[in-house]
Amino acid sequence: MTHDHLAAPDRGASRPFGRLLTAMVTPFTDDGSLDLDGAVRLATHLVDEQGNDALVLNGTTGESPTTTDAEKETLIRAVVEAVGDRARIVAGVGTNDTRHTIELAASAEKAGAHGLLVVTPYYNKPPQSGLLRHFTAVADATGLPIMLYDIPHRAGVAIATDTLVRLAEHGRIVAVKDAKGDLTATSWVLSRSDLAFYSGEDALTLPTLAVGGVGLVGTSTHFIGAPAKQLIEAYDAGDTATALALHRRLLPLFTGIFRTQGVILVKAGLAAKGLPAGPVRPPLADATADELAQLRADCAAAGLELPE
Repeated sequence: MTHDHLAAPDRGASRPFGRLLTAMVTPFTDDGSLDLDGAVRLATHLVDEQGNDALVLNGTTGESPTTTDAEKETLIRAVVEAVGDRARIVAGVGTNDTRHTIELAASAEKAGAHGLLVVTPYYNKPPQSGLLRHFTAVADATGLPIMLYDIPHRAGVAIATDTLVRLAEHGRIVAVKDAKGDLTATSWVLSRSDLAFYSGEDALTLPTLAVGGVGLVGTSTHFIGAPAKQLIEAYDAGDTATALALHRRLLPLFTGIFRTQGVILVKAGLAAKGLPAGPVRPPLADATADELAQLRADCAAAGLELPE
């Protein structure tokens, strides 16, 4: 069986990873160990029921700070085997150590990932020259297409416009997960490069599309992937009225999923729906009864019923 949308992305591809991606949580068993069967079931649900073109594994929403390198590789292998024939699997490999990031990239490539998500090195706050060197070294060390992840409020440093434009010259750096929240900066990069920009903030999907973005790497899309994709497709088709109506309808959950750290509420909501999730690992803390009640209210406001 062939899947045209899984053809290797080229430099001119406008959507190297499709329209809709979800940064998937990593299901754990009750004792906190990796739940591979649950991960396969969840990935299948996200692709076949929620319409995701790709899944991001081992990102922050996948609790990457607390999963081991071996767990990361095992997870990629299982999910690629389950849904890799009909969705791209993008592996989060970014750390604040260039050598370790290259090791994770090699491991992900060996495990069958179709692309890599590489976050800005966090905490050690490198200068722009260091960011350029870091991302280039990772891109040089892999054969996979790379999505940069620009999220200054977590990393402590933004990828500057000029740095992004220079990185776009690398044949394997094809996309950006944009969580900078600065649409002016995004516009400048888009006007000077052919990078594909994916909103890294659910609620900024429509504004990002309006300045030339191509899609969303979402968190609330564990639950509202189908209408979020419909929003993107409506905008693409020139039906901005429908896209705006969907933006407004989904806004309560686009934002509500982040009332606390996103994975906490995603896992609580998945458990309520009878989908694999399990507990979070420390230092995160599982959702309280009040947080779950608020999530139910946010879901209801977005037109989604979350079972009691």
